[in-house]
Amino acid sequence: MIFIIILVVFLSSYLGSLIICQHAERLNLIQVPNYRSSHKKPTPHGGGLAIVFSFCAVSAWLLWQQALGYALFLIVTALALMIALISLLDDLFFISRFIRISIHLAASLILILGLSNLALYSELNFFGLPFWLIAIGFVFISTWWINLFNFMDGIDGIAATQSIFMLLAAAGLSFVINPEIYQETLWVWMLYLVAAITGFLILNWSPAKLFMGDVGSTFIAFMLVFFALSSIYLNWLNYAVWGILAALFVTDASFTLIQRIITRQAWREAHCSHAYQRLAHRWKSHQKVTLLYLGINLFWLLPLAYLVLQSNQNANLYLMIAYTPLIISLFILNKVLK
Repeated sequence: MIFIIILVVFLSSYLGSLIICQHAERLNLIQVPNYRSSHKKPTPHGGGLAIVFSFCAVSAWLLWQQALGYALFLIVTALALMIALISLLDDLFFISRFIRISIHLAASLILILGLSNLALYSELNFFGLPFWLIAIGFVFISTWWINLFNFMDGIDGIAATQSIFMLLAAAGLSFVINPEIYQETLWVWMLYLVAAITGFLILNWSPAKLFMGDVGSTFIAFMLVFFALSSIYLNWLNYAVWGILAALFVTDASFTLIQRIITRQAWREAHCSHAYQRLAHRWKSHQKVTLLYLGINLFWLLPLAYLVLQSNQNANLYLMIAYTPLIISLFILNKVLK
């Protein structure tokens, strides 16, 4: 039954993506290249709508079947839809940055309060900080992740590939630790999101016929936050595993932002100075860069995430080992790609 639902979600996302491609002009979902674009010709965007629709449809069905047996799933879906809606409006029209960030903060705060009994407090309370301060920190981390994931959706396939990697890696590592986990609805829910993103990726792979748009990237990013926090609470994974799985996106986006602030560039404005964008321009290939990021994820970060689960007391050490070469590489690339 699970495999049948996965197939249905995949097909509905793929067909939805095709429909958006065919009617993008009528829906005002055409992205015209500009000075900061990595593509050369007008391309339909808003493909994330297919991801949102297919995933939320199966979620509604699960709730109707009472397979998602508690209100948290409904709240999370509603929050993710709220973020997707404001992003869709921003894709179609213009929504001020203040309104968008405010909604991201509010959704993150509601999520953290809804999960207020998480084991995060005991696991991350290094300095004896009160819970409310830890919660505020996670609200800002969640908001930053939603926005950095959106920033990293700038070339063909990279955001979809990253999210599929993170979800499958998290599901796989959880299964290795606890083979009975496949019976958990939350674990299967992660696979349904993978199916929805994969259906879209077929049209988003280089050369892309369809872009995800903010509606898809922010929705996926928020769901990743939920899955990360939930898996930590359930003792499937820990903060270090998720920190390592997200390392490439976190490092690229954060390094670029800090660099632009230090050099007094207009860091609040959209730009094309991320490492992945500059590599795509240098190599004249989106596919090569996406495959490079996927290779680093699979052959560097995933083994380190696995080692964290095997030796939890060395979690911080493995985090440092994961991030240090990435940061050094960005310093080098910054010099080479000037």
